[in-house]
Amino acid sequence: MSDDHDDGVTRRKFIQATTVAVGAAAFPFESLLAQATPISRAKYTRYNVTSPEGQRALASYAKGVQAMLNLPADHPQNWFRNAFVHLMDCPHGNWWFYVWHRGYIGFLEETIRNLSGDMDFALPYWDWTELPQIPDPMFDGPLNPRNMPFERYTGNLSDFTNFIQAPLQTYWNGLTAAQLAQLNVRGYPTFDDFWYSVNGYDPASQNAFAGNIAYATTCAARYLTRANPKFDAATAYDVSRHVVRSGIKPKDFYNANIALSFTSSKTPSHNTQPSASTNFSILEGMPHNQVHNYIGGVGPLDPGPYGNMTNFLSPVDPIFFLHHANMDRLWDVWTRKQKRLGLPYLPSGADLKTLAEEPFLFFVNGKGDYVGTSHAGDYFSTDRFDYQYAPSTDDQTSGGYAAPAAKQTAMAVKAEMKGNVATLSIPREAVMAHLAGDEPSLIAEVRIQRPSPTSLTRSFDVMIGAPASMTEADPSSPFFAGRIAFFGSMRHAIGGGHDMEMPEEATFAVPLPMQRAAFQNLDAANVAISVRVVPAHKLGKATPVKSVTVRSVQ
Repeated sequence: MSDDHDDGVTRRKFIQATTVAVGAAAFPFESLLAQATPISRAKYTRYNVTSPEGQRALASYAKGVQAMLNLPADHPQNWFRNAFVHLMDCPHGNWWFYVWHRGYIGFLEETIRNLSGDMDFALPYWDWTELPQIPDPMFDGPLNPRNMPFERYTGNLSDFTNFIQAPLQTYWNGLTAAQLAQLNVRGYPTFDDFWYSVNGYDPASQNAFAGNIAYATTCAARYLTRANPKFDAATAYDVSRHVVRSGIKPKDFYNANIALSFTSSKTPSHNTQPSASTNFSILEGMPHNQVHNYIGGVGPLDPGPYGNMTNFLSPVDPIFFLHHANMDRLWDVWTRKQKRLGLPYLPSGADLKTLAEEPFLFFVNGKGDYVGTSHAGDYFSTDRFDYQYAPSTDDQTSGGYAAPAAKQTAMAVKAEMKGNVATLSIPREAVMAHLAGDEPSLIAEVRIQRPSPTSLTRSFDVMIGAPASMTEADPSSPFFAGRIAFFGSMRHAIGGGHDMEMPEEATFAVPLPMQRAAFQNLDAANVAISVRVVPAHKLGKATPVKSVTVRSVQ
């Protein structure tokens, strides 16, 4: 049960300065780029969950979550109804990932503010780089989906179905043609197809697959516990400063070369599911996806069922919003870094128009009203919800990034493939600069075949320069480059139904380790490395490596 408390600490006051260096643009949306923002103070400040202010915010968060749990299932602000917005609409693996989630957690923040009675409430963020374990208060009361406040709704699938299915069906029946069209793109032409993602049922085989269930029972809703709150070594590596700084380093909001891109793939719409064209940026493909998976038990609990955080009902777990507040904070850190360097922090021209005009149709605001049609451009700035982030270590480190040279040369080396091993020869100068830097400058674009819809494997370890005898990755070894992970299971959207033979592929940006042992013949003019990808867990199956390109990111 909850042991929430109010520590009586008053909110810290400070002024956060940002300097904007931007120019005029061709589209109306680009006025965002042309606005010189004076030194100002937002109305709300999101603090680190470990700070006194963050701890105080958790008490209000718990009150708000409980109030949302108490609402009837036909209320738009009911806790589970709010989670279903994510299942129906959230983008992953594309360049709308950050902007959609900014809107989603922003409206949740408004709701908690209103229902908790704390009109100063702002979501705390969980900096998992600083604290690679679930914050202890998140195991209390309604902040833990394994606790009693959830039991009456999620004790078993029958209870959950009886509580929520009929109100959801009624809501579905009243959706607009535009909303139904977006759901169809997502792979949900009917309500039954939608509900199959909840219970894991596959109508093609007439079987239920444990790893595909978005719903989780109370007792299994989260893998990590107060007695076992810490990340494993691979997840801790993925959230390390080494990886996070690599994710902040790109100078393009979007670049088709994913090593140079802050965001993931450019897709036709935010509901277009990961496919053969999916490219995962560093922050989404590594810390974001892996934190989701490990909290829910991917790996330790294979073959499932897993906890809430591993699938698209992940917002049932209140830790979701602290996790995504941190992802949003890193976007804000990146944006302010770009402004300091006089670099664009959004696309330009037709790309900006496409990005900004994408309609979001399922949000619910803090008053419980359906927002209706809003657009991605509405959420480009934190001004929409009038918040800022308290200064952090990432602000200090990102301030050290240098402006690009007038003529920046980018090195790109493609691998030769032999079996499942990629070998490359990289100029010594580039390798030595990488090893001597404060953050990685060599980023691998690792293209793999997606696991089939029936595969249990969601996570893979990337090894650089490892001996041939090394068949499993050791996160403590100098050869470990990180764990790449797929978030969620979208069986209904893969292969045009369930075509197991369709060769879907995805590319992950992975920073190379900054360890001399990972590179061979460092005295040679060209340094040799090998790249292998192995299943992260014992039940996993190997997936073919299709290609590897290593780029130098200045």
